[in-house]
Amino acid sequence: MGMEMQELGDVCKVVFYMSGKQLVVEDPQVMVMKIGGQTIYQVMGGAVEVMEKEKPSAPTFTEEDVQLVAAQAGVSLEEARKALEQTQGDLAQAILLLTSK
Repeated sequence: MGMEMQELGDVCKVVFYMSGKQLVVEDPQVMVMKIGGQTIYQVMGGAVEVMEKEKPSAPTFTEEDVQLVAAQAGVSLEEARKALEQTQGDLAQAILLLTSK
């Protein structure tokens, strides 16, 4: 059960992704240890906590929604799809957006 240990050179940044935040270690010292078939990475350096910006959820709409908006607003399916994306899947808002131009 031998142990090998070496420094992993030229590492600029290590990022730990967690729920709702990230820990960022700039210019870390990283050691790689191989013990009994396992590889262990040891990261040394000061970490900065970064809160993730809440990503807007992807709009949820169906192809039938796209067809309905296109028919009601008298536009192409692509224009209707873009309007639905812009209004986060709100059919009424998408139709109003397209017809008020």
